[in-house]
Amino acid sequence: MKISECQQILAASLSSTRIAAAESSVLWRVARRVYGMASAYESDGLTFSASGDPVNALAGFLYGLGWLHFGYSYGVLIRTGGASCPFGGSPEILPAKYRGQLEEKTRRYCRLLDTARSSVTVGPDPETASFAFSGQVLCIAGAYARQGRIFMDCGKFEDALACFSYGHGWLDAAVIAGLLRITAERELFTI
Repeated sequence: MKISECQQILAASLSSTRIAAAESSVLWRVARRVYGMASAYESDGLTFSASGDPVNALAGFLYGLGWLHFGYSYGVLIRTGGASCPFGGSPEILPAKYRGQLEEKTRRYCRLLDTARSSVTVGPDPETASFAFSGQVLCIAGAYARQGRIFMDCGKFEDALACFSYGHGWLDAAVIAGLLRITAERELFTI
């Protein structure tokens, strides 16, 4: 995955997305927030990229994609165009001058995602459909945390950072949607 390709995937996804919920409904407000956050992280990523900071650009684009993909899965957003996977293709290896920043940020985001995962619980009642989806969100975040650690252990820090950022985007969006309840470390979430 090339950073520019991640940005293109996010931009194309945003431009081919519409809100599925009825305007002024609770789900419409959730959808607007999820879409808005994905858009904000695309903007952040572009700013980082333009300023010569590919590490933070990568994190921003994948975090935004995590938000957006949550919205599709939750059903509050609809993609009207084709889908692309940001985890396909060969990874972009950043130049050596970014290695220290990349490794530090990747290790920090690994800890942040682990802490965030342990700081939430499923919010909805076990007898509801939302309960099952909340559990799926936790599984998705856990899967990306595990895959990120595998990449990190192999020295593939770009891929690891992408996984940690993407997984955290899913958690953050689920908190906004009311599917996960924060039990600790509230500052780790965009609430």
